[in-house]
Amino acid sequence: MKLVTLAAGLFGMALTLWLLSRFGVQAILHLVMVGGWGILAAIVFHAIQVLLSARSWQVIAGQNEPELKLRDYVALRCVREGVNNLLPVAQVGGEVISARLLARRGPGLRRAAAATICDLTIELLSQVVFTLLGLAVLLCLVKRSSVTDELVESAGVALVLGAVCLGSQCLGAVSVVERLLVRIAAHLGWTGVESIRGLHSEIMGLYTAPGHAIRAGFCQLVAWSLGAVEVCLILHFMGHDRSLAHGFVIESVGQAAKSVGFAVPGALGVSEGGFILVGSLCGLPPAVSIGLSLIKRLREIAWGLPALAGWQWMETHWRGPSRKLDHGVGLPGH
Repeated sequence: MKLVTLAAGLFGMALTLWLLSRFGVQAILHLVMVGGWGILAAIVFHAIQVLLSARSWQVIAGQNEPELKLRDYVALRCVREGVNNLLPVAQVGGEVISARLLARRGPGLRRAAAATICDLTIELLSQVVFTLLGLAVLLCLVKRSSVTDELVESAGVALVLGAVCLGSQCLGAVSVVERLLVRIAAHLGWTGVESIRGLHSEIMGLYTAPGHAIRAGFCQLVAWSLGAVEVCLILHFMGHDRSLAHGFVIESVGQAAKSVGFAVPGALGVSEGGFILVGSLCGLPPAVSIGLSLIKRLREIAWGLPALAGWQWMETHWRGPSRKLDHGVGLPGH
């Protein structure tokens, strides 16, 4: 896995450098410098998206314990994004780390893992809906072409994959993995794996809690949609104003491209390519699209570095005040 991640990272770096050289490093950096206030605006505005995503996680977790506050989920969400955006891991490492930290905070490993799996699934499904809405807006703004047809087909595939992901959980895929892990642990002498027994039932309980999944999905969809405002703010300060509808299209397709490149650390190069593609449909020069993507990356760094520092603090200070912790499960950090 380390070799695959390294190879994907090198590919992403090479693709990014090629795009920069292809469309002019100086021109792109000039646009980023011109849009300096856009960087600050993006950093500040992102707080709303983080808050909504954290609230979605809290809702689907269904926690009423006094020691688990919204601020805890905000902190965990920041760590999750920081790890996925800045560390050389595929974009799921943040979920593993944040689930373990959540387990330490109080609910235990099984509930923390279930809540994180449910939250990630709802986040992905809401992104598919966001992308489909963005493509619908795109078809209203531009004429149909081979590019728009390919984007719609890709969104259709993503919708099917999302449905398969949710359906497999409902049909017991997690239960199969759970039993397999327990058998492997028994064979190899691992300890602590018994604490994940009942994970499938826990996940189903969270999904079927009245109104929780719908409320969580709504929060996630609003968080995704607010990314359109961030795009418009950045483009405004770069001197390339676009309507909110264009911002919605650029953000939906750009974030979809980033998700497709989940195996590449930080989706290096893949995200930039997505913004170039959709930006061209909205009349943006490639240099502007790359500049937009780079400013978003600067925002990720501004949020991610403090989050990574906070992660290290949580590793030593976060303990649930009244619960015994699940130990020795073999997750990172044990």
